[in-house]
Amino acid sequence: MGQGREGRQREDRIVSTSHRDATALTDALVAARLHHARLTAGDWQQALHDAGDAYAVQDAVAAALGWFGNAAPRYWKSGGPSLAALTHAPLPPDAVRTSPASFAELPLHAPGIESEIALRLAVDIDAARAAQLSMNDVERIVDAMTVSIEVVDSRWREGMQGAPALLRLADLASHAALALGAWVPFARRPWSAQRCETRIGAQPVHVHTGSHSLGDPAAVLPQWLQHATRGGATLPAGTVVTTGSWVGALPAQRGDDVVVTFDGIGSASLRL
Repeated sequence: MGQGREGRQREDRIVSTSHRDATALTDALVAARLHHARLTAGDWQQALHDAGDAYAVQDAVAAALGWFGNAAPRYWKSGGPSLAALTHAPLPPDAVRTSPASFAELPLHAPGIESEIALRLAVDIDAARAAQLSMNDVERIVDAMTVSIEVVDSRWREGMQGAPALLRLADLASHAALALGAWVPFARRPWSAQRCETRIGAQPVHVHTGSHSLGDPAAVLPQWLQHATRGGATLPAGTVVTTGSWVGALPAQRGDDVVVTFDGIGSASLRL
């Protein structure tokens, strides 16, 4: 997964600029994705001032790469260590696949695995409706859930732990790919007792119980929907959001088979 001198020289050409603002950062992240390069976070720490800047870069990268056209993104990620620290990112549709999924052709630097529950909207949501939603509305707006496996990876040389939070957010919160299991009807569950089992290659099995940071995956919905409909967008029924990892980001490598099972909900699998 190392790149060597030639790769680093290519990255230096990609990001060569004397004015490292959000526009230049957009260009650098686009080039990093196109050329499977990594950027040095220290070169860009002054490019973003707040989360609004980071989200603007997300949108600009998506527009430059033609991920969504004029339509609203159909796949999203949302999550964080607390409600006060939630972040969100739209996901490129070509790297969202149905389990069993293969990502063997996907360029990766240092992949990680996040085991999650994804939720699917039952109805269209616009900004006016999003502004009025609460947790009491979950059963009316979500019709299904599934096990999901997010592959995370970073365009930052410092990785998912070393790069500053705003730069990671601008980089789609380190998203690389997503595998979705079979959909089942949504129902509230005793999430504090929910068992999650993650198998990655030859590693020992990772078992977590009740480990979602918010205590309920649906807790991301009100904030995510307000974010995703900002600017007048409408999310159509069928839009999918992942809701935060139950396992952190577990290390993986090329060739690993990954299987994630949530007791009583289902399983999903992928190969890197």
